Amino acid sequence: MRNKSIMFMVSLLLVLVLMALSLFVACPAPAKDKIVVGMSRPLSGPLAIIGDSAFRPIYETWVPMVNADGGIYMSKYGKYLPIELKIYDDKSDVGTMTRLTEKLILEDKVDFLWPACGTSFVFGQAPIANKYGYVLVTAEGGATTIKEALPSLPYLFVSLSFSDWYEVPVLAGILAEQGVKTAYVVYIADLHGIEYSGVFGIELPKKGIQIVGNVSVPPDLKDFAPVITDAMNSGADAFLCEGYPDQVLPAMGTSIALGYNPKVWLGGPGANFGFFHTAFGPAVEGVTCWAVANRKTSPAMKEMYDLLYEGKPEDVHDWWGHPLYWASLDIWKAAVEKVGSTDQDALREVLATTKLDTVLGPTWFTMFGDGGGLMAYESHTGEVGQWINGELEVVGYTGIEETLPNYKATADFVYPKPLWPAPAE
Repeated sequence: MRNKSIMFMVSLLLVLVLMALSLFVACPAPAKDKIVVGMSRPLSGPLAIIGDSAFRPIYETWVPMVNADGGIYMSKYGKYLPIELKIYDDKSDVGTMTRLTEKLILEDKVDFLWPACGTSFVFGQAPIANKYGYVLVTAEGGATTIKEALPSLPYLFVSLSFSDWYEVPVLAGILAEQGVKTAYVVYIADLHGIEYSGVFGIELPKKGIQIVGNVSVPPDLKDFAPVITDAMNSGADAFLCEGYPDQVLPAMGTSIALGYNPKVWLGGPGANFGFFHTAFGPAVEGVTCWAVANRKTSPAMKEMYDLLYEGKPEDVHDWWGHPLYWASLDIWKAAVEKVGSTDQDALREVLATTKLDTVLGPTWFTMFGDGGGLMAYESHTGEVGQWINGELEVVGYTGIEETLPNYKATADFVYPKPLWPAPAE
């Protein structure tokens, strides 16, 4: 009797297990009608001018375009899903951004995380994304410092070109070819400025260019006259101002007011935006900055710029970041569709191992061990720009294609920079 009871219980248990398995197999994936992407962005505060001109125009154009085509195909659900953005204002504060990033992940449980704005913000957000296993493809923000940590940040993928990846080496090549012997460096006293100052200090001397001034300025500096006067007295061939628009624009205005006309005047980020041209008009002629592409670079780039800027003021133009931010979304979408789900580990694997087509052409990430990656500089179509005849052109030096095979210079570098226009009477 006891054996029969045991056999009955075993049989019943097997039946229940089989029923559970059949339900598991038969049960379809949970219904899903959208992909939710979360962001902490500087909708207000001092970085808003960068955010509003850099990544924001990209996602505000790219997402509706993708959604108009049906969205992103997710094989797990057997259908296209539209993207819904969930955006919080971090008020240009790193601490607020980190709290909002955790809120997006832990409370809102967004499907994907898109980037905050600025180098310091990348530095603060990357460890959070990695802690919770969320892929983070960045937009605004370099990684000279964080590059050393990339082996321990497997979910981080940096899209923007920056100081030693591969901007300053190209600039140093251009300056050396033109005969520049001395440079005066001004940089903002934050992670961004410190990184560029350090790379200038390495790359310029390699080309025989002596740094005769290296001045740190606070983010809230109002009076640039002492700095510009010191630069003028140094007699440097090149003036290199590495800050944000709040530093670059007053430095430019003060240079014009004091009649400071070095042979090279570089401002970044700031001079790469359309609002720089609208602010200074013809005075931008010959000013140098960081730039990746313009409409002459390729038919695909012309199509992107036409779509991105149609009906919009020149203020939102960006010839440095926009091609790379657009490419970052292109490669993200291609990878998500290849995975077919919101699986972060699978997404990370595709991004780490696959060349995918973007507006740049074939695009991939250079990986650092088992860690994160930087968008390969071999994918870059430009690094340095110059305002020539009212247009921002990509410029280079002789034989640059040997280092950067995709580099597409659209004009020759003008040296020395023309004098500032005479003040209107």
